[in-house]
Amino acid sequence: MPVTDVQHDLDKLSLTITADFAAPVARIWQVYADPRQLEKVWGPPTYPATVVEHDLTPGGRVTYLMTGPEGDKHAGYWLVTAVDAPRSLAFDDGFADLDFKPVPDLPVSKNTYTFTEHDGGTRAVYTSTYETAEALQQVLDMGMVEGATGAINQIDGLVAS
Repeated sequence: MPVTDVQHDLDKLSLTITADFAAPVARIWQVYADPRQLEKVWGPPTYPATVVEHDLTPGGRVTYLMTGPEGDKHAGYWLVTAVDAPRSLAFDDGFADLDFKPVPDLPVSKNTYTFTEHDGGTRAVYTSTYETAEALQQVLDMGMVEGATGAINQIDGLVAS
């Protein structure tokens, strides 16, 4: 499994997941740069994603729907704040209604994903920061660690195919 470490810090309002992949940085970058590949790994295995909009440029927007095992749909969005291909990506990630309008009572996280060469492959560090400890706790209670870990662990299979 690629995920090697998960840390959450209520004082720093952060959740950090580290993963190591047996693929070059450029290949891992393509998972996020290509919406059809992103669909295969965004969301836990039982909640596959459909990427609706994918503008991976500063100021751009990515929107997606995840469909649960009972057919339930959950929408979300990224507001892209920085891109340094293929090394890093930063975006605000939020929950949305099915028209992709932000849901105001659910947390928005500021995310930075970095990809560096490591042991002949790629080390990815996924950091999410929340406005309050309560917001971080809310997503932890919603199963964010399990969902994100499950999603990231799908990348190995995608890059091997």
